[in-house]
Amino acid sequence: MANLKSSKKDMRRSRRKSLVNKSVKSALKTYIKKVKVAAAVAAPDADAIQSALTLAVKALDKAAQNGTIHKNQAARRKSRIAKAANAAKAKLAA
Repeated sequence: MANLKSSKKDMRRSRRKSLVNKSVKSALKTYIKKVKVAAAVAAPDADAIQSALTLAVKALDKAAQNGTIHKNQAARRKSRIAKAANAAKAKLAA
């Protein structure tokens, strides 16, 4: 256990930030899952896939900007979900 007042404050701050980060990461997983589900079931229209993708990309960019995840991780995840979404859209078009 920390003895110094500043160390105790650091622990409180760390705990608070940890909870916020956990919440953001959980939300990211949900957004990504929505894109994958929309792409997997090949939603009846490409608009549903595109709107899910837009929300996910926005959330990933925001998380990277705030430092919750690394910018390269955000880029990698965006690339992967965009690839899945584009494949699903191509399947709809064909």
